[in-house]
Amino acid sequence: MVWKDSSGKALDDFIRPSVAVDVAVLTVRGDQLCVVTVDSDRGSSLPGTFLHPHETLRDAAARALETKAGITDLAFHQLGMYDDPTRDDRGWVLSMAHSAAIANDRLPPATRLVPITGGVADEPLAFDHNDMVVQAVHVLRQRYSPIPDPDNLLPDQFTLLELRRLYEAIFSEAFPKDTFRRRFIGELEGTGERSSSDTGRPAELFRRRRNPLDRR
Repeated sequence: MVWKDSSGKALDDFIRPSVAVDVAVLTVRGDQLCVVTVDSDRGSSLPGTFLHPHETLRDAAARALETKAGITDLAFHQLGMYDDPTRDDRGWVLSMAHSAAIANDRLPPATRLVPITGGVADEPLAFDHNDMVVQAVHVLRQRYSPIPDPDNLLPDQFTLLELRRLYEAIFSEAFPKDTFRRRFIGELEGTGERSSSDTGRPAELFRRRRNPLDRR
């Protein structure tokens, strides 16, 4: 039995768009928030690909990261569907945008990064990928507001200065030292160790609480 809608049309009678996935992978290199980009026939773009038959969007996104950027085993989430009919001049293409954050030292050595300033990529990207980056940064900031470094962009142990510099890179603003300490100290625990330093007094090292919401 062939399904038909109220107008008598079968499923195959409807025009179908192509479906793509694109992934905005964010990292902090030095004190600069950046996004991973790859070369394409349209210039710099986010890692992406078209959905294959019988493939989930998540599987397609993982495939794009591995084949286009050499990134594997990365947790990511969906940002939303980009469906402007004119977004791709090759035809009607919908793209499910994804985002992720990864520590810089987990990226392949040849990874190409574009700096982000004020939440915006510093250079034009193909299609509507600049808009995806803006949305990815917004979501990253939302995730980082309540708890310290949920994506483990820093090593397991870090100083408060390193944590503050990470947040200043992500939020594109300076945070007063004492205010920042009060904001997150309850979500951290001291390791009993100090950083190695050639100059000045070694700073106390902290780590994230196993349950960041447990302040006991």
